Amino acid sequence: MNKVLSNQEFEIGCDEAGRGCLSGPVVAAAVILGNSFENDIINDSKQLSEKKRNSLRTFIEENALFWAVGIVSPKEIDEINILNASFLAMHRAIDQLNCQKDLIIVDGNRFTAYQDIPHECIVKGDSKFMNIAAASILAKTYRDEYMEKIHEEFPMYNWKKNKGYPTKDHRAAIKEFGVTPYHRLSFKLLPDQLSLDI
Repeated sequence: MNKVLSNQEFEIGCDEAGRGCLSGPVVAAAVILGNSFENDIINDSKQLSEKKRNSLRTFIEENALFWAVGIVSPKEIDEINILNASFLAMHRAIDQLNCQKDLIIVDGNRFTAYQDIPHECIVKGDSKFMNIAAASILAKTYRDEYMEKIHEEFPMYNWKKNKGYPTKDHRAAIKEFGVTPYHRLSFKLLPDQLSLDI
């Protein structure tokens, strides 16, 4: 895995987590690793165990040059759609980086330009570049932590396990208990034959 794409000192890696979920926010992270950053374990967050992700989160927070996390709520997702919400979460993360910004590299094939800073979209970028992988780890761990917290409010949806993804048990709970303020009402929460009166 390459650490960065360019030789720019302030290259920002960006990724999001939670795009395909039925509930909870979409969370993105922006990370500038810096020249001295070294780590052999960092990978796409989906390839790592929860324990590894959590220990890497601490390592990234302590060793990256700059990092930040941006969050977009379910209500905002419903208003602007999930794709725009993903870009907004990334922009919110980049907003918090209190430094020069030379280049943004983003996991995926689309991005809305951030100010006048050049950007590159890289398909499967989280398995090719360490700064994007680091962003994917922060986005995933922060989102998982949030879902575990709101699980205590609505334990019947089992968010501590499914993290808001459209699992069988999550959909069964929606059918039985209806929706919460954390659900994305613009999403297809149930298959057609189990439609919900909202």
